[in-house]
Amino acid sequence: MSSRELVTLNVGGKIFTTRLATIKQFPASRLARMLDGKDQEFKIIGSQIFVDRDGVLFSFILDFLRTNQLLLPSNFSDYFRLRREALFYELDSLVDLLSPYLLQPRPDLVEVNFLSRNTQAFFRVFGSCSKTIEMLTGRITVFIEPPSAPTWSSNSFPPQMTFLPVPPQRPSYHDLVFQCGSDSTTDNQTGVRYVSIKPDNRKLANGTNVLGLLIDTLLKEGFHLVSTRTVSAEDKTECYSFERIKGPEALTMSKTPKPETAIRPEQSQKKK
Repeated sequence: MSSRELVTLNVGGKIFTTRLATIKQFPASRLARMLDGKDQEFKIIGSQIFVDRDGVLFSFILDFLRTNQLLLPSNFSDYFRLRREALFYELDSLVDLLSPYLLQPRPDLVEVNFLSRNTQAFFRVFGSCSKTIEMLTGRITVFIEPPSAPTWSSNSFPPQMTFLPVPPQRPSYHDLVFQCGSDSTTDNQTGVRYVSIKPDNRKLANGTNVLGLLIDTLLKEGFHLVSTRTVSAEDKTECYSFERIKGPEALTMSKTPKPETAIRPEQSQKKK
């Protein structure tokens, strides 16, 4: 295969090299017509064609051109943005394939695992949609109280108690982990972890209270409780499952007046 049969595209900073025949898979598309150099959205820089669009989504478009199939990850949720890119490249076949996905309501699932052990409580939240986990991460703050300080004399005052705020841990895009309650350290001093969930400003150390506030937060976000079950009676581990079904969002287009219908300032003055 000669170099003349290949084309290199720089889409939003991501580099793709493919066959010219792949790009011309749909001759009527804007993507197939980009090589003539007349479309201002496609800049030929050196040996590459630069396109100021989303490079991550273009990888799915290129895969569609290569296989004539639409195969997306199970956790894919950017259907509207991918359809917008397909419209930009004028790939009508891809737009038609995406339309059924946009019409189907997709449930947003959340699972809360709660473990109570002595004076500590542990939480792990799983979510099918990473945006829900990001929302909870932005609202939940763990405040760490330092271990007890040495006894101060009656002639001096201890410094003001300070709490170290830390976000929950994120093992992956789809889950977060945090804990509350007292934690005995090796030197028999005790540190306490408090949890605050916005917009509630309280700092709670009791695991049951934190669980109640977390459930209330999910309910206010439109989730409803599907089921509860005891995972382990010995470890006192409980699991709460939530679901939220969101319908498809409407596509919006910015209405820009055509040049011939726009009123110039001098024209508006004449009308006065």
